[in-house]
Amino acid sequence: MGVFQEGLISLEQAGILDVVVPFILVFVIVYAVLQKTKILGEDKDGKPRKNFNGVIALVMGLAVVIPHVIGSYPSPDSDVVNIINQALPNVSAVLVAVIMLLLIIGVFGGHVNIAGSSLSGWAVMFAIIATVVIFGAAANWFNLPYWLFFLEDTETQSLIIVILVFALIIWFITKEDKETKEPSFMEKLGKAMEKPK
Repeated sequence: MGVFQEGLISLEQAGILDVVVPFILVFVIVYAVLQKTKILGEDKDGKPRKNFNGVIALVMGLAVVIPHVIGSYPSPDSDVVNIINQALPNVSAVLVAVIMLLLIIGVFGGHVNIAGSSLSGWAVMFAIIATVVIFGAAANWFNLPYWLFFLEDTETQSLIIVILVFALIIWFITKEDKETKEPSFMEKLGKAMEKPK
């Protein structure tokens, strides 16, 4: 085993995955939201109050990590740190899959215009559904019926994802352009999610 691998193992044994990573993640997200929304007010220069926002973000980060460390969550299914550690790799895999799909479409000469297109609406819907499914599975919110037990196999899940990606690529390459006057629901959704200029 290499030095780098041993270093990562020692960091994991020191608690970096159970304490440091979840704390930093929660702290940064809460702090960024408070800074952007200015919920706790502004100073005399019109800037968000960093000291208040930092304290609230610190408390939120510690409130997630400390119950995990001392084992005061009622069950492992309700442990926020376990849910984060189980869900984040899957979210990263979905992001990589989407980027690879866009790269493959670009290789075949497709132009992906996300803003204002139906593709952006589908991407938003896919992201929402994938996030709910990933976090729901990590938190054991739903169980599959017994006759769908084969879907819990990671090899089957990988095969389904590969088939869906190739089906999307084939559909994107072979679809015919239609001139429609009325925008579709997905185009309207994409325009609604578009950033204002």
